[in-house]
Amino acid sequence: MNLGFTYNVRHAKPNPNDPKYILEAEFDEPATIRDIKKTLEKLGHRVFMVEANENAYLKFKKLKSKLDLVFNVSEGIFGQDREAQIPAILEMLQIPYTGPTPLVYALGLNKEKAKEVMRANHIPTPDWLTLNSAAELKRNQIKTYPVIVKPIGEGSSKGISAKNLVNNFDQLKKIVRELINKFHQSVLIEEYLTGREFTVAIIGNPPMVLPIIEITFNDLPKGMPKFDHFEAKWIYDNPKRQSDPLICPAKLTKKLEKQIREIALKAFNSLGFKDWARLDIRLDKNNKPQFIEINCPPGIIPDPKENSRFPRAAAAAGLDYETMIETIIRSACRRYKIKYH
Repeated sequence: MNLGFTYNVRHAKPNPNDPKYILEAEFDEPATIRDIKKTLEKLGHRVFMVEANENAYLKFKKLKSKLDLVFNVSEGIFGQDREAQIPAILEMLQIPYTGPTPLVYALGLNKEKAKEVMRANHIPTPDWLTLNSAAELKRNQIKTYPVIVKPIGEGSSKGISAKNLVNNFDQLKKIVRELINKFHQSVLIEEYLTGREFTVAIIGNPPMVLPIIEITFNDLPKGMPKFDHFEAKWIYDNPKRQSDPLICPAKLTKKLEKQIREIALKAFNSLGFKDWARLDIRLDKNNKPQFIEINCPPGIIPDPKENSRFPRAAAAAGLDYETMIETIIRSACRRYKIKYH
């Protein structure tokens, strides 16, 4: 096939003190982009590279007559609906692509809207409050602590550090003000669930739930909150530390595994995702699983030492990296009725 490959490449390492971090935290390393391209070529495709920047529309317009499908791992570059940018361009040009529609990408990135869809479809998700400014926060609005505070439209734990788990009103007001000033968007104040944390990868058409991953926090420093914050994901889960916080397949009772799989698949379908996605799920104090958020496109770093979660789940299902990517492409081809060759 003639395959477009669209992506965003990182020019700075994730660092909350670096101005580039705000823009590039969700982007892929140059090595990851090179490896994905090589994988697509190994699968026999002719690959046309298109970086998902301001020039992407004109590049796709020129390539339109050549492309059978676009493999999309782009994050977009500006705005709270940025993950919808490349899919919208491809829709306008009538070029088939992997993943869901622009609306679904925008819903998935917006933590509040995704949770509203969960509630409408009777899928459990922690209680929440959304604020547009620190002035809206009143002392009696939050009845129970701790709570987690998050920017409403960010991924890759951007803006979610260990200090975002707060235990009182004064801490809450401080972090709300800080996040709104830094990210210029609404914040989500979410009930903190005290149970185990999982991430669930879904792939294919029809969608298949891959082996569930448990994220453990035993190697974090004493006193550091046990949830998937920036420090846990980018500092302590690091090949140099030779630490592996992931258990895959997770050790679960059959009943709990069934509950997590059902919630993940129902959330995936309720939001309208296609081909692939990865969902975060956490247990409450009664060990009942609840939806936290959904990620698409999820990270797919090829190096196993990096503990990239989607490839880890795929490997546990017996899918090597090439087969995993091919499964995503075949899934999209099936939807568009493109003959895969």
